[in-house]
Amino acid sequence: MTKKIEFVDLKTQYAELKQAVNARIQQVLDHGQYIMGPEVRELEGRLERYTGAKHCITVASGTEALLISLMALGVKSGDEVITTPFTFVATAEVIVLLGATPVFVDIEPDTGNVDADLIETAITPKTRAIMPVSLYGQPADMVKINAIADKYGLPVIEDAAQSFGAKYQGRMSCNLSTVGCTSFFPSKPLGCYGDGGAIFTSDDVIAQACREIRVHGQSKRYVHSRIGVGGRMDTLQCAVVLAKLDRFDWEVQQRAAIGKQYNQFMDQAGISRVVQRPDRTSVFAQYTVLVDERERIQEVLKQANIPTAVHYPLPLNQQPAYQHF
Repeated sequence: MTKKIEFVDLKTQYAELKQAVNARIQQVLDHGQYIMGPEVRELEGRLERYTGAKHCITVASGTEALLISLMALGVKSGDEVITTPFTFVATAEVIVLLGATPVFVDIEPDTGNVDADLIETAITPKTRAIMPVSLYGQPADMVKINAIADKYGLPVIEDAAQSFGAKYQGRMSCNLSTVGCTSFFPSKPLGCYGDGGAIFTSDDVIAQACREIRVHGQSKRYVHSRIGVGGRMDTLQCAVVLAKLDRFDWEVQQRAAIGKQYNQFMDQAGISRVVQRPDRTSVFAQYTVLVDERERIQEVLKQANIPTAVHYPLPLNQQPAYQHF
């Protein structure tokens, strides 16, 4: 009899953190400030210190973080935003929602991240921003990307939905560019018990714009100075993340140790995998291998009750399918 392996074992994690999580939730139930309660600012302050970014603005989801960031930068209809085709749909979705056009640049076949060497050729007079994705828990080549952006006077938004806790050349993901965005979706390395996300920046003007946009463009009570959205992160979800933060560094260490073991196994077995660059770390949001016989591998894993997910890079250079589990 086979035992089903959960894709993300939130039940076991909760069992370990039950006392802290319950206490945090009870505090919110006691004070009753479910919208913009004290835990919201407490979490933002802790995340600012964790990443080194000057500002953290918690929002309703990782998708909302991307959307609000683009709005704060003034991206509008007719603009172009350079990004990667190999990502969750939200990355391109938010660009299209604003009437802009996503311009896709191909990936590095061994990391799955955008190939920084291809970005400059995609820049046009309509380009308004560059949005790399830190896929599978490892940041993209942000030094190269930032250098290109600086050359053309463009902001960079790091889509760090999968990489919170990772480092690039000693700096934390989410504090590597003009703006960093992450997600606290339950399956992410640092997750809440619903939807949530955060925006990071050290630019005071962008930060203020993001804060206003997340509350319907409100600069002060009932004064709406810009178009915004209902994008606040619930106090209860902030409380859950606060409870998890205390042992997050330990969890990142465990992910790295297990990822290293998998790397050794895959290399010995001759199985192609996503590689981790020596100048950065990964929080292994998923462990990912490259296979040619995707359907057969899927069936084997299905028979063993091992959950899997499959990604397909868009056929810009016909890379093999990526299988992660």
